[in-house]
Formats: sequence, C-alpha cells, structure tokens
Amino acid sequence: MSTEPDNLVLQLLRDMRAEMATKADIADLRSEIHSLRADVASDFIEVRREITGVRKDLGEQIVGLRRAVVEYHTSVIGHGILISELEARLRRVEQHLDLPPLDAH
Repeated sequence: MSTEPDNLVLQLLRDMRAEMATKADIADLRSEIHSLRADVASDFIEVRREITGVRKDLGEQIVGLRRAVVEYHTSVIGHGILISELEARLRRVEQHLDLPPLDAH
C-alpha cells in the first residue's frame, strides 16, 4: 500500500491549517501589543518628566551662576561697576589724554 494521501493538495491544505495561528492566538498577540504600547507610552511620559526636571534644575543653576558672577564683579570693583564697563572707561580716558595703550609701554 502507498503511504501517500488520496489527494495531495487536500493534505497540504490540512497541514497548512494546522500550522496557522488561530483567532485566539491573534487575540493574545493583539492584547500583548496593546500592553506593550501602554508600557512604552508610560515610559515615554516618565522620561519626558525627568528631562523637564533636569532642564528646570539646569536653568536654576544658570540663573544662580549669573547672579554669582555679577555679585563677584560688583564686589571686586567695590562700586558696583562691572569690569567691562571699567575697561571701557579706561580706554576713553587713555584716548582723551592721548596716552598710548598699556600694551605699548
């Protein structure tokens, strides 16, 4: 006797049907995908909050640094004049008195 099925095409179709995913498998996969999407969205929101917090902290640090630099400049000069303003004033005095720049001495 032959071990081949009566209808080879019919047997191939049965084998394919046995290997195909069922509706329950597809529903499970769909549920897993939705759960994964929710997890990714939650993680994204958390990362965004952390970045926003870091930006806020960095902004506050920059403001503090600016304040410290201004306070340093005003305390070094003693009269509340910034160093750049003092240098500009010195250049004007040198030009008014026709003095050579300090580099030429």
